[in-house]
Amino acid sequence: MSSHLLDFSQNLAAIMPEIGSDRLPSLLVSMLKSLVPFDDAVIFHYRINVTPVFYYNDIPPQERATQIDRFINGAFVLDPFYRAAVDQKTSGFHRLSDLAPEGFEKTEYYRNYFKYTDINDEVGYIIHLSPTEFLNISLSRMSLTQRFNRTQISILNDINDVVEAICKQQWIGQAPNSTSQENHLPKQLDSALKHFGTAYLTGRESQVVQLFLHGHSTKSIAERLGISPETVKLHRKNSYAKLDVSSQAELFYLFIDSLASLTSYSGGDPLVGYL
Repeated sequence: MSSHLLDFSQNLAAIMPEIGSDRLPSLLVSMLKSLVPFDDAVIFHYRINVTPVFYYNDIPPQERATQIDRFINGAFVLDPFYRAAVDQKTSGFHRLSDLAPEGFEKTEYYRNYFKYTDINDEVGYIIHLSPTEFLNISLSRMSLTQRFNRTQISILNDINDVVEAICKQQWIGQAPNSTSQENHLPKQLDSALKHFGTAYLTGRESQVVQLFLHGHSTKSIAERLGISPETVKLHRKNSYAKLDVSSQAELFYLFIDSLASLTSYSGGDPLVGYL
């Protein structure tokens, strides 16, 4: 038996009796790390319209305000893993670069959040527990570490079914305790993002604004909507004028500020009552 297979077998044997216990998340991460080394791991539990909670993270305490706190306080709604799970119902093992929109490093999500995490490469599992909830197991290599290579990606992908089976046994039907994860942003952030600007924009303008907020380029928006890049630019120009912004950065900040200004949110465009 190869060394990797032996490690996997021993870790899996240790996990099985712990399904249902609080030790399971750390044992699962240890099993993954025995196969492929990484720097940080986080296990998030998402429920639609509810602030995400995490079951595990080994991010150093001094970096958690930058990474974990800012993420659950709103940045998560623009995360490529989250958007893939919610919009396309994507599941399985994926690399961030395969899910991220074209020109990811030019997006406001990257500029205002992701680059401060110092992540060099990220991979992860998306595991749907029900139609309204899913897990994301994120494994990261930081800036001083090499990116995951093809062999390592293949290993993590090959054990997807095992990881999914373990997670479903552990968490299906278990409501996460979110009392320690309260924040001041509305808990229906995804709904707010979906309806952002709809009270002021046409249907097509709203689609264009949505896709820009998700990080898509003019070219990719044109391809998705079946219109020309020039038409996309015209919709963007008209939308910016109606919302009184002049750049994608200002659009991003308008979205965040409109959410932060709300004391409660029951649906619809978060700009109503803000502008």
